[in-house]
Amino acid sequence: MKDNYLYSDLTEKIIGCAYKVFDKLGSGFLEKVYENALKIELEKNGFKVIQQYPIKVFYDDTLVGEYFADLLVEDKIIIELKAATELSKAHETQLINYLRSTGYQVGILINFGDKLTIRRKVMTANYKGSQRKS
Repeated sequence: MKDNYLYSDLTEKIIGCAYKVFDKLGSGFLEKVYENALKIELEKNGFKVIQQYPIKVFYDDTLVGEYFADLLVEDKIIIELKAATELSKAHETQLINYLRSTGYQVGILINFGDKLTIRRKVMTANYKGSQRKS
């Protein structure tokens, strides 16, 4: 049974690209290696990708912090990559905060550890925080 949620077709294609990268590189590299390889694979598949997408966090219209998401695909999906032994709650929270800070609704957390681990996050209106500013 196929999942039917926001951008499900696009997320499936992104996940397929992640598996291809993992099949070719395996585990043991630094996160940046996987980030660069996944960007290449996504672009080979025709996707528009922004690497190190800036995320600004505002409090009462004042900039209080800036972070960088590893990849933004098709101006729709934030991808956060890890190369850790296992994913932690802090890794998931990081992605959720990126979504809240930007207004994007879909994110994918990908861990290139001993095995490939993938978590999709779809934000609903209940969880939206500060929105991105132009």
